[in-house]
Amino acid sequence: MLEEYCKTTIEIARELVGGISESLGLETCNLERAVDFESCSVLFAANFYPPCPQPELAMGLPSHSDHCLLTLLLHNQISGLQILHQGNWVNVNPIPNSFLVHVADQLEILSNGKYKSVLHRATVNNKATRLSIVMAVRPSPETVVGPAPQLLNKLTNPPLLKHIKYIDYMQMVYSSNLQDPTHLSTLNLDLYRMCFY
Repeated sequence: MLEEYCKTTIEIARELVGGISESLGLETCNLERAVDFESCSVLFAANFYPPCPQPELAMGLPSHSDHCLLTLLLHNQISGLQILHQGNWVNVNPIPNSFLVHVADQLEILSNGKYKSVLHRATVNNKATRLSIVMAVRPSPETVVGPAPQLLNKLTNPPLLKHIKYIDYMQMVYSSNLQDPTHLSTLNLDLYRMCFY
């Protein structure tokens, strides 16, 4: 049953990435091909946030971006997820019977920054238990992710982020002891622009 659920999750992600590809003015399958969707996998994780007697003193999950391509999130209608929007933490109100979809780091790389990886965190409360199921759609470890060439133009839209193998990106994340909420700044080409051309 989990295998079937995983396949369905990949198909939902494929449809979403196809729509994102079109929104960037590319063919529907362009980004799908760029990350070789046939080799993608899904990482499942469950988060359990019991009631906390002093929620103002605790954090369920500190701020971070997701390191995968896309994240599909299910939760039990208890508030607690917040996203950073224009410098402020905003509560995400759960919609019954729906997935919440996060753009993650690899999609920001692929879109050359047109789609931004969502910085988010989880808070706790003193009344109810919050549950969330995370389905992170990931490129294969050997997939090299970089800005889609069709989006690039030396004069008007140069590459903003370096190409990197997904396994190397994850090693970079883990070697930093998760101190940074997002790791994309490490791949920023602005510092290397003179050498790049």
